[in-house]
Amino acid sequence: MKKDAAERPTSAGAGAEKSPAAKKPPTAKKTPSAKKAAAAKKATAKKATARKAPKAPTAKKAPAAKKAAPVRKAPSAKKVVVAPKKAAAAVKGAQTRTVVTPAKGESRTALVRRARRINRELAEVYPYAHPELDFENPFQLVVATVLSAQTTDLRVNQTTPALFAKYPTPEDLAAANPEEVEEILRPTGFFRAKTKSVIGLSKALVEDFGGEVPGRLEDLVKLPGVGRKTAFVVLGNAFGRPGITVDTHFQRLVRRWRWTEETDPDKIEAAVGALFPKSDWTDLSHHVIWHGRRICHARKPACGACPIAPLCPAYGEGETDPEKAKKLLKYEKAGLPGQRLNPPQAYLDAGGRPAPPLGAG
Repeated sequence: MKKDAAERPTSAGAGAEKSPAAKKPPTAKKTPSAKKAAAAKKATAKKATARKAPKAPTAKKAPAAKKAAPVRKAPSAKKVVVAPKKAAAAVKGAQTRTVVTPAKGESRTALVRRARRINRELAEVYPYAHPELDFENPFQLVVATVLSAQTTDLRVNQTTPALFAKYPTPEDLAAANPEEVEEILRPTGFFRAKTKSVIGLSKALVEDFGGEVPGRLEDLVKLPGVGRKTAFVVLGNAFGRPGITVDTHFQRLVRRWRWTEETDPDKIEAAVGALFPKSDWTDLSHHVIWHGRRICHARKPACGACPIAPLCPAYGEGETDPEKAKKLLKYEKAGLPGQRLNPPQAYLDAGGRPAPPLGAG
């Protein structure tokens, strides 16, 4: 019994030794995980604030404001050109004006006013404008106009005296030997095709119109080699009936002046004709064609010597220096012979000179 009593404390002691294992410091050890959790929360909070912080680049959208600031429509402003005083001085009472390229949205009214003003200015510059083919009657004019294709009026004027001396009437030319006509027309180029055309139209005049050139558009265009351009030349200059002559010079200039963007001759004729009274059409054609031959050339316009520079949207495409531009002028503007062997007196009074006959230089 005493042994049992003595042994009990040992068992109690054993139980006491087991208490360390039973100690539940895990509750204390759980604090690190709590710290980790707190640290994790702080980290996530920092990340969240860091993620929110980048939204500061909204302030960096200032570059967009910088892009907007230049408003790069300034180039249109750069197209503003001041016409030189010397060019403007060529127009009576003209002053230096600012030439601004018209916007695509130019109103119809503004276009009509600008186009008519250009024509009025050109009428002052070329009061002596006339057809640059020599002719004495409608038959000679229609033949000369057909021959002027793919060559100069000067070359035609130097060739037709021999042709009309030998074949003065439609009847004579209709009965001509083609080979003899070809030999006369050789200097004009494409002489075989042109021979066929002038003999053919002469036959048509004899057979269908009694040897007379008709004065109606619908009849003229039925003649071999005669199109609308040739018909309007004949109607306007032989019969006094208004018409627009859309040759290469006319086409080039009306597009430069932005009267139309059409490229087809018939559409150009309709578009430009709508800008002017019908009574102006023939003289308008002369003014535009003369300006194209003398100043507003295809390759190098003489912008610095142009009297309508203040009205031209294309000012600056050519030579703008007045002295250099003067060297580009042709015919009477440069003191050179014209294209007609027998020009009107008004042209001679303006300083023009008759062209020399074939073979004279």
